[in-house]
Amino acid sequence: MSSQELDLRDYFRIIRKRLWMIVSIVVIVCALAGVYSLYIKKPVYEASTKIIVNQTPTQSAMTQLDLNQINTNIQLINTYKEIIKTPAILDIVIKNYPQFNITTEELLKKVNVSSVNNTQVMTLVVRDNSYTQAAEIVNAISLVFKQEIPSLFNVQNVSILNEAKVNPPVEPRPVEPNVLLNIAIAFVVSLMIGLGIAFLLEYMDDTIKTEADIEKYLGLPTIAMITRVGQENGAKPTSRQAQAQAQAQTSGKAGDLEHVTVTK
Repeated sequence: MSSQELDLRDYFRIIRKRLWMIVSIVVIVCALAGVYSLYIKKPVYEASTKIIVNQTPTQSAMTQLDLNQINTNIQLINTYKEIIKTPAILDIVIKNYPQFNITTEELLKKVNVSSVNNTQVMTLVVRDNSYTQAAEIVNAISLVFKQEIPSLFNVQNVSILNEAKVNPPVEPRPVEPNVLLNIAIAFVVSLMIGLGIAFLLEYMDDTIKTEADIEKYLGLPTIAMITRVGQENGAKPTSRQAQAQAQAQTSGKAGDLEHVTVTK
């Protein structure tokens, strides 16, 4: 392919030329993504609890709210978010709840803590392949965190707003895998790969195939064309060609016989 700049029509021509390849790549990749999401990827469930950082009992007895104390509690949330994921909390959870049968490192990968800006509420989330175990783990971490904070900070300003329901009335749906999202991502990625391969093949193809290519890339007019006639690539001759060759050979033999003389 020439190094000349391509216009929009050239891009559409390249895409149309290798459309079958692009479509094949997209279909195959999307099918593989769907099969992986539905039959191979294990479902992941999510359970959560909410923890509030509020005033201490002595402060709550005061009739007037202390805005400074509220701001202090909000700032403490960032500290609590890190503490809740440390061995100081998770090791105790593993020790007190051996039925989970996991290590501290494995538990840490399941835990996520977040908070809404300018609020005193933290959300503790645990993901697991079993919803029941996810709910039990998140409740255990919340309880241990509430029990251990007084000894770590000498304060009692943590309360659990709600616990995760181990047996909810409605069966929870897995949060992973998201089949539609995975197929959409596979579609976009495979389309980009297919287009990239098509343009790469076109760029590497430097052959000239038509008269239009000669005029476009070489700037020369086409004077004449040589077409392929008759036997090609060792193909067998047709019946008409074979008959003509046989007649020619017979005529040649007859002509040779006319010049033969018998001598004694």
